[in-house]
Amino acid sequence: MSDQAALIDTLRRITGASHVLTGGDLTAYEQDWRKRARGKALAVARPGNTQEVAAIVKVCAAAGVSIVTQGGNTGLVVGGIPDESGRQLVLSLQRMNAVRDIDAANMTVTAEAGCILQTLQEAAEKAGFLFPLSLAAEGSCTIGGNLATNAGGTQVVRYGNARDLCLGLEVVTAQGDIWNGLTGLRKDNTGYDLRDLFIGSEGTLGIITAATLKLYPQPVARLTAWAAVPSMQHAVALLGLAHRHLGAGLTGFEVMGQFALSLVAKNFKQMRVPFLEAPAAAPGRPKRSTAPSGGSVGAPFCVLLENSDQESEGHAREQFERLLETAMNEGCVLDAVVAENITQANQLWHIRETIPLAQAEEGLNIKHDISIAVSRIPEFVDVTDALLVAALPGIRLVNFGHLGDGNLHYNVQAPAGADGAAFLRDHEEQVNALVYDSVMRFGGSISAEHGVGSLKLDKLEQHKSPVALGIMRAVKQALDPENLMNPGRVLRV
Repeated sequence: MSDQAALIDTLRRITGASHVLTGGDLTAYEQDWRKRARGKALAVARPGNTQEVAAIVKVCAAAGVSIVTQGGNTGLVVGGIPDESGRQLVLSLQRMNAVRDIDAANMTVTAEAGCILQTLQEAAEKAGFLFPLSLAAEGSCTIGGNLATNAGGTQVVRYGNARDLCLGLEVVTAQGDIWNGLTGLRKDNTGYDLRDLFIGSEGTLGIITAATLKLYPQPVARLTAWAAVPSMQHAVALLGLAHRHLGAGLTGFEVMGQFALSLVAKNFKQMRVPFLEAPAAAPGRPKRSTAPSGGSVGAPFCVLLENSDQESEGHAREQFERLLETAMNEGCVLDAVVAENITQANQLWHIRETIPLAQAEEGLNIKHDISIAVSRIPEFVDVTDALLVAALPGIRLVNFGHLGDGNLHYNVQAPAGADGAAFLRDHEEQVNALVYDSVMRFGGSISAEHGVGSLKLDKLEQHKSPVALGIMRAVKQALDPENLMNPGRVLRV
């Protein structure tokens, strides 16, 4: 029996034969979500508990086999699939999907890494709480993956990233030991924060198997508005007004360029996108109606904002309408609609969440997940737009994202009628260099919430300080000296 066959036989004894996959169609485990890369796994192991994960890690460490940990495989930076060698084990946590405990008095929930985000949201809601992490992929992404990439989403402006929502972790180390840090403590000042080492490490330091997370009271009222703004500078001004008028009630603030919205209207014709026709510039009370039909491109940007209130819907609506009236009088907002009910609110959010799908319908594109200090975003957009258009006439800029926390999805689409795949092949490096160099000039980050994976590995080495990279490599060497945890991701060792 070969060494590989012996290892697979041992894995089957650990998990049960049906939970080690070596044949058939493994596309779901070997191809990334964007279909940019396809690897080949030695096998796919699907453990059912933390002890099985630890046993798998130990036998793989003894055999010198590296492990790629996978949750929902919804990542965007090619960080969760095997390479093409056929020698890496994919360790899928799909079976480890339980919500272990909800501690109402402590306002925490403990869930396994393979728990689907939406499942956790629903369990929290059933218990009378809110778990605020919210992403477009929440129906398929998992808690372990959210933490491994420090996911952001649409409510970071109020509740923070996944890191901010996590109180404790259970982790299997690269040596197969189990660290149980599921304390649920909000204060624990006993040395280095091990939790924060593993959050955002993309499976390169160890395997997150469970987490204890914060819960919040359900808001009494939640209102959503859609506003047309004349420029990115005005969108930032509106954000400042929203902070002053709504305070902690401001839970979401998304900006969307009109070209991004036009792709939604073009490729999903059943959706009614507000303010694709030029809105009226005169100040006035915000409308309380459904969105107007799409048409010709109007204001350069639209903003989707959400106000959560612990008092009443009347109080929330009064706050919201006072904010929008002030913004109109100051010229920050050209026109706005406020959703009348949860159905309308969901329709507005669905438009925002459909932008990536609409862009995919338009063809392959060059994605960027960047962060800039909010105050510098308008200038960054003006400068970088001009650089790109001058270098590649005809390109189309799909600019949208979480303006409330300074995170833009600043994407580049090929010129109309051009071959998207050819454009990607011929110009991706040039576009990335222009965008990332501009990001660094403005003091930003080349990855805000998607991570580094393998897609941005070289870019991180170019743009991260040598001191920071040295510290990161020292941590990697200390925790995974054999480089068996998701090698070739985040850091080149």
